[in-house]
Amino acid sequence: MTSIGGASGMVDWNLAVTTATRLVRPGPEVSRDEARAIVAELRRHAKASEEHVRAYTRMATEDVHDTPVLVVDRPGWVQANVEGFREILKPLLDKMQQRRSGPGGAVLGAVGGKVTGVELGMLLSFMSSRVLGQYETFAPASRDLPAAPNGGRLLLVAPNIVHVERELDVAPHDFRLWVCLHEETHRTQFTAVPWLRDHLEGEIQSFLAETEVDPSTFLERIREAAQSLAGGRPEGEEDDGGRSLVELVQSPAQREILARLTAVMSLLEGHADYVMDGVGPAVVPSVEEIREKFQQRRQKGASRLDMALRKLLGLDAKLRQYRDGERFVRAVVDQVGMDGFNRVWTSPNTLPTKAEIAKPAEWVARVHNKADGAHDAP
Repeated sequence: MTSIGGASGMVDWNLAVTTATRLVRPGPEVSRDEARAIVAELRRHAKASEEHVRAYTRMATEDVHDTPVLVVDRPGWVQANVEGFREILKPLLDKMQQRRSGPGGAVLGAVGGKVTGVELGMLLSFMSSRVLGQYETFAPASRDLPAAPNGGRLLLVAPNIVHVERELDVAPHDFRLWVCLHEETHRTQFTAVPWLRDHLEGEIQSFLAETEVDPSTFLERIREAAQSLAGGRPEGEEDDGGRSLVELVQSPAQREILARLTAVMSLLEGHADYVMDGVGPAVVPSVEEIREKFQQRRQKGASRLDMALRKLLGLDAKLRQYRDGERFVRAVVDQVGMDGFNRVWTSPNTLPTKAEIAKPAEWVARVHNKADGAHDAP
């Protein structure tokens, strides 16, 4: 395993990886030959999805081949995400490190980077069995996990895909292609819209720069999540009063940034769902059955523990993003067509606001219903 550094400070990142890898649940049983065949099929589907997605979305991609597609297991997903977290959270953790001598310093001294690394590793082990695929926008390249020159790679988590297709009792070939269509849409979004990555990174860094959270409070939320995984929440205790990690670090300025980020993420997730289902009927014969069963699985969730962790980690908000974003995309395409919808990718000024995600007609009025010949500057 490649070392990713960071053994000192707020989080021991190496320990987070080793902890998560040790605790991660084994995937479904497959033979070595089956595993090789599954990996090969996912790679073929990812390749085929490029053309399907580009044709359906009418989005031209130039450097898609510079962005690698990696079929990984659960420990591989953990390794990749720790690298991504370390990259994007560095400004916040550096800032919190500087405040060790201030309020919360005693708690930090007691907890330390190693304990935090263990707790983060527990959360990552929980998450690693739930993600089917992921486009890592800010992923730095490493020896084991390549990335595009400016960051970015597509991950397909093979054991999780196999687990869900068996759980839903759907055709494996169809389900694997269906998943690839969703994730390939995310890769297309970022390779066809050159400014999108920098825009998102700028918003995230602005959000983190505004953070004045007490370090001990931040770490306490991580500990609460880890204790939930270990069964530490008292029996019968309700989670209604809990807040997510994101909600902890909101100033008034951050709430404005978070509203914009929520709108963008809703757009990206909803667009991927829309494209996945739009392409589906032509290439995935059982798409209707897959979508119905998958939606039931999403809505039903799992245990009470799952629901508590979803709230703490902000995953319940992500489920809303899929639903609200897909409604927005569908409504806009119905009104102005795919080319009209693609005006959304013109510039940050044409991205929908959070209010417009809920009321697509307002976005159409702002972006389309202008004087003839008026356009947004790229």
